[in-house]
Amino acid sequence: MSTVKETVEVDVPIHTAYNQWTQFEEFPNFMEGVEEVRQLDDRHNHWTTKIGGVRREFDTEIVDQLPDERVTWRTTSGDTHQKGTVRFQRLDDTHTRVELVMDVEPSGAVEKAGDVLGAIDRQIKGDMKRFKQYIEKRGGESGAWRGRIQPGGGTGPTPL
Repeated sequence: MSTVKETVEVDVPIHTAYNQWTQFEEFPNFMEGVEEVRQLDDRHNHWTTKIGGVRREFDTEIVDQLPDERVTWRTTSGDTHQKGTVRFQRLDDTHTRVELVMDVEPSGAVEKAGDVLGAIDRQIKGDMKRFKQYIEKRGGESGAWRGRIQPGGGTGPTPL
């Protein structure tokens, strides 16, 4: 398993960066190789990717989500094995640090070779750079979900 970590500073307030990240169906606009993300409910998404000519479909579950702080997920189906967390840190009223940490288990010889050569790391770095460009160009989020998902299965309104 490889751990990939990338951080970008975006020129938008923390709530704008966080709100945009919760718009999972918008991910193909800045994530290379992501063809479609369908949000099934507050916790679950179905992904279709095509990376290096290999098409994959898999499902993810959000296991922890706290507005303006973090979103943590894991895969639940498919032959892609990953888990990750994106964290948001307020730098000032108009700047936010966004940090993505992912654990990825490549499957198949081509993906394993690509991982050894740094392809996964480069892709994540590029995706984060494109997120920065995407949100800064928009100037605002395309939507928001500010609910709370707690480890162990609980969901609820945003804590005050």
